Amino acid sequence: MPRKQTSRSSTTAKGRKSAPPKKKRPAKKPVRGRGRAAAQRVSDQPGERLQKVLAAAGVASRRECEELILEGRVEVDGDVVAELGTRVEPARQTIRVDGEPLPKPKLAYYAVNKPTGVVSTASDPSGRQRVIDLLPSSLGRLYNVGRLDLASEGLILVTNDGELANRLTHPSHGVEKTYHVQVAGHPEPEVLSQLRKGVYFAEGKAQVVRAKVKSRRKQSSVLEIVLAEGRNREIRRMLAKVEHKVQKLVRVAVGPVRLGDMPPGAYRKLTPQEVKSLRAAAHMK
Repeated sequence: MPRKQTSRSSTTAKGRKSAPPKKKRPAKKPVRGRGRAAAQRVSDQPGERLQKVLAAAGVASRRECEELILEGRVEVDGDVVAELGTRVEPARQTIRVDGEPLPKPKLAYYAVNKPTGVVSTASDPSGRQRVIDLLPSSLGRLYNVGRLDLASEGLILVTNDGELANRLTHPSHGVEKTYHVQVAGHPEPEVLSQLRKGVYFAEGKAQVVRAKVKSRRKQSSVLEIVLAEGRNREIRRMLAKVEHKVQKLVRVAVGPVRLGDMPPGAYRKLTPQEVKSLRAAAHMK
């Protein structure tokens, strides 16, 4: 009688044994699933929206706080919350971001004159100097309000007030930013009119609030341009559309706060009146 096989392996026609079938591992439950359950429990409670609480505590801007929540990096009372709309009571609940308790810093506001070659991002894989590196680490966790590209310079506000940062950068609040821009050539009045009417990009229409010639040089001009929004490299792209290349771009004001005579790389603390004026410009009480 043929011997009964007890092994799961089988013999091929060439006499080699095939590997036994692999067992399928059970799929891991996604973090977001736990977040939904936690979010449902917490959202039934009174309180403030979680992203607003995080922003007010100085974790990041409200938009960035929303991303932290969606990535499952925020816990409320030990449960991961990965959906927006969750409401919490910070005084009664324990909130952690990346495992760290939610900080409760004193709100701080600074103006920085960003030099060219300094990046505005929170982190840089290339190790380049960041705007926040221009301030001493002893000031605590801060982040810049909006961005200027690598080749641009001028005023950037730095704070841990996430709610104010969100309002200053969101176009719906219309906080104006003023720039002095040196361009090649001498833009004619119809060119400035076109900038005010708007030019079109793939993502939509972009336009300036105001544009005027401040001075003319032999082969270039200095324009003063005011924006109420801030798309990526918006001024450079708009001026390229009307065939005037940007040679130098300096932001000289954000709302009522002016750059003044600060040298490149310097910073200063905003006065209480400047903070009050900024909050008014952003329609905050």
